[in-house]
Amino acid sequence: MAPPPRPPEQRKKDTLHRLEHDVDAWVATADPVGTPYLVPLSFLSDGETLLISTAATNPTARNLRASGRVRLTIGPTRDVVLIEGSAVVVDEVTDEVGDAFAAKTGFDPRKQRNYPYFRIRPELIQAWREANEIVGRDLMVAGEWQV
Repeated sequence: MAPPPRPPEQRKKDTLHRLEHDVDAWVATADPVGTPYLVPLSFLSDGETLLISTAATNPTARNLRASGRVRLTIGPTRDVVLIEGSAVVVDEVTDEVGDAFAAKTGFDPRKQRNYPYFRIRPELIQAWREANEIVGRDLMVAGEWQV
């Protein structure tokens, strides 16, 4: 039997904890004709946006440059955070941000050749564990927290 659904405030708290402490997300993009591409990538959250990096030749980078649209999921299927948002290329990261990304993820894109960073601004955030949490799963809509 599933535990009772969490109140919205607890879901938001759990989501913020996951964004701060989880390292990897499944990142989904699509090319201009709609062919989907899904890849696991590490991320860094600053509390408002997420930062990812991938090879410039990777379909994810090409898709993000073409459309700027992205969907990420964090966590297992029975405790998922789903984020939809827009992404932009970050021309340069500060040493502080680059160091924080490398420390959290164990990977330093600055030491790779042609690994751009992308900043993702969430527009929709949903969180649920079981079917009893489907209702009320929208924590952020149109970039605004609902909780």
